Amino acid sequence: MISCALTGAADSTGINPAVPVKPADIAREAVEAAGAGASVVHIHVRDPKTGKASMDNGLYREVVDRIRQTGIDVLINLTTGPGARIAIGADDPLDLGPATTLTKPENRVAHVQELKPDICSLDIGSFNFGPNIFVNTPKHVTAMANLIRDAGVKPELEVFDLGGLRQARALVEGGHVNSPYLFQLCLGIPWAADASAEIMTTMRNQLPSEAIWSAFGISRHNFPMMAEAVILGGHVRVGLEDNLYLSKGVLAPGNAALVERAVTIIESLGESVATPSEARKLLNI
Repeated sequence: MISCALTGAADSTGINPAVPVKPADIAREAVEAAGAGASVVHIHVRDPKTGKASMDNGLYREVVDRIRQTGIDVLINLTTGPGARIAIGADDPLDLGPATTLTKPENRVAHVQELKPDICSLDIGSFNFGPNIFVNTPKHVTAMANLIRDAGVKPELEVFDLGGLRQARALVEGGHVNSPYLFQLCLGIPWAADASAEIMTTMRNQLPSEAIWSAFGISRHNFPMMAEAVILGGHVRVGLEDNLYLSKGVLAPGNAALVERAVTIIESLGESVATPSEARKLLNI
């Protein structure tokens, strides 16, 4: 399975103008990625005026409606990551900075409950994320997992280190997630698990027996970690959220080009690319 993360939340639009911002552009990129071989499209939304990350349910609704109206066969995966950031105040650590987005679990999954995508991400664990703190407490994650399960949506358990993987296994063992369990190993993000074959192998070995897993590395690690995931029996994720370049100094012209590179890597290793219908069967969606 190739999952394509279309735009993300990082301040990346000034580096690569191909990063989609407006709902129509995000939906177009989803359709083109699916045409190139992606069976899943992972969706964030952005404020059309500023290009910054947004939690506006209306923007999610427009993107999803536009994709569905095309009739293209692709699994839709909506993020629930926004709403978990704490920025420490410059002068007083108890005075949270303006970049703080921390909100209630219900707010982070409202668009999932309304739009009923095939999949939604569920970030596990708390850690330093760049200059800020990414906060996913056990209580909040469990509440989100229950809301997602009750909405009939498959959660993609995004884990960033071994501690988060332990927390994800506890969710599984507590019955908050239905089998088969979908895991995404997120590597190379400052300051979580490094992107290396050794770490990917270690994390894979800690997964539940019924887990279906995918992995990605960010930036220059994206393509090497993709190959490593295929070799280790996993699935892959690409897209402008994770990597803005086709090669050193060469910006990707869009998500479809990154998906095409993924297809080449997968097939060169003797594997085949899953269709959306094959992905649904594998995930029991």
